[in-house]
Amino acid sequence: MKRLLIIDALNMYFRAYIVDPSLSTNGQPIGGVKGFMKILQKLIRDTGPDEIVICWDGEGGSARRKSTNKGYKEGRKPIRLNRDIRNLSENEEVANKIWQMTRLVEYLNNLSVIQLMAPQIEADDIIAYVAQLQKYSGWQKIIVSSDKDFFQLCDSETVLYRPIQKQILNENRIVEDHGIHPKNFALARAIAGDKSDNLPGIRGIGLPTIAKRFPFLAESHSYTIDDLVEHCKSVDSKAKAYSLIVEQRKVIEENYRLMQLYAPSISPQTKQKIRFNVDEFSPMMNKTQFKAMMIEDGFGVVNFNDMFVCMKRIIADYSSK
Repeated sequence: MKRLLIIDALNMYFRAYIVDPSLSTNGQPIGGVKGFMKILQKLIRDTGPDEIVICWDGEGGSARRKSTNKGYKEGRKPIRLNRDIRNLSENEEVANKIWQMTRLVEYLNNLSVIQLMAPQIEADDIIAYVAQLQKYSGWQKIIVSSDKDFFQLCDSETVLYRPIQKQILNENRIVEDHGIHPKNFALARAIAGDKSDNLPGIRGIGLPTIAKRFPFLAESHSYTIDDLVEHCKSVDSKAKAYSLIVEQRKVIEENYRLMQLYAPSISPQTKQKIRFNVDEFSPMMNKTQFKAMMIEDGFGVVNFNDMFVCMKRIIADYSSK
């Protein structure tokens, strides 16, 4: 079974940027780039992928979601660096963070990976669309992200690796842990809400309550909001969860439209561009340029040999087709 590594790039970059205190030889923070590469090399060692797709959030985020809900993702707290020593001003840190992210894209352009980004499209939607592509049917897909939104994509071929939580989740594990099947996870989260995206749910109803009151959501059948509301109307119980769901159906409907990834929020034209980039991908590696950039940016001594070996293998596999 071939293996595809799908990486939520911004999620992984921010993790590296926050945690890795590395400075370049000229004293500038370089941990975002350096840490990302070190994480990528470890992922490659652990998974031995046949192909790697790295997905970025497009400029402006999701236009469709923001047009549906003006408060979507508003009020997020600024990133806090996990270190005591700060050698840059606040403005300098912002500039450095953007420079590192731009530079990271340039480093990755010299490796045998597919990078995908589309204006006003979130990486979540691109990841979901890539995981569903016919090209990768029969492959094992490993999504790398700490985002709970990807619970809903887990199936017989797709698993989620959450590096911060050190969790590897498949559909059975999600059902065991939460009592909710991935096919119904977007529905459950639409009820519970998501504070990180500024999407309030129905107050007092969290995932444990949902699993308890609606045990059928653990089944591999995809239930709809209509199914849920009809069930609530038919239940002979004084539990407030049932009446609240009926009364606040519109909240659930709006949250579901924003949260679901089963039908990614991508225009047909953008889907066509993604398919073209994936189908026409011809792997290459410019190891000399990559190392020259490391010297220029003052990486110091870092061994990326395992990553380079994987890149060569990907190229060799394509050449033998």
